Amino acid sequence: MVATQIAEKYVDLSHGRTRYFEAGTGHPTILLHGVGYTAGGDSFAMSLAPLASKLRVIAPDALGWGTGDRVDIDYSFELLVDWVRELQDALGLKSSHIVGHSMGGWLASLFAYESPERVDKLVLVASGGTATRTLASMTQFSPPPAERIRADFEARMNAPGMDMKKIVDERVEVAAKPENVAAYQRIMNNMNNPATRLHYNTLRRLPMIKAPTLVLWGSNDQTNALELGQKTAELVPNSKLVVLDGIGHMVPNEAPDQFTRALLDFLD
Repeated sequence: MVATQIAEKYVDLSHGRTRYFEAGTGHPTILLHGVGYTAGGDSFAMSLAPLASKLRVIAPDALGWGTGDRVDIDYSFELLVDWVRELQDALGLKSSHIVGHSMGGWLASLFAYESPERVDKLVLVASGGTATRTLASMTQFSPPPAERIRADFEARMNAPGMDMKKIVDERVEVAAKPENVAAYQRIMNNMNNPATRLHYNTLRRLPMIKAPTLVLWGSNDQTNALELGQKTAELVPNSKLVVLDGIGHMVPNEAPDQFTRALLDFLD
């Protein structure tokens, strides 16, 4: 069997360039990653090749993350959600499956509410947005040292089809640039603002989601407790809740095989 190769690509959008990883030829499926200074499309590294056996997977670095261009305006939810629409447009996608983990799930929920015709199926993985509480980890931020970045990526070094050494080296380079640190802090300040969290809370929006939805959660999630996943599944019509026993918040990294299997069972 020929190993699946993950292509690293860039697309030009209104703000500049966005990097994304792509593989497969099936139904287009956009994977939106969570918060984390070293997060990016490669957060799904261990699942991209297996998912590509059935789907066309597209895993971008969110606006303000990774090696893509930054912006000099506020990283509002309006901007971040519209960035997903613009990405679809640039890739020639009228619609796609949308998978969002943590912050990516928050963006995915807002996106499905605002643009239901653009979402074929929705997967919310330990998604944010249902709770209005602020998180100290967002405002008390300092960039990780190079050795911490390399240590954090060790578990993903054997991700099939991806040059993880190159990705880690890029992450170290990104972390060393003060302008990138400043941009990330602006994102966190806006996202953790109590008024922002209240206005963009998803509770009133979830009942309006029209796409068939999988809610995927870890039973030991300490960031977004399982009760939030249960509430999400309760509010979203035509949804299914799958709980991964013994798994915490970082589902794609802690349980890549279970994460992949759940997605393929639901999306394929």
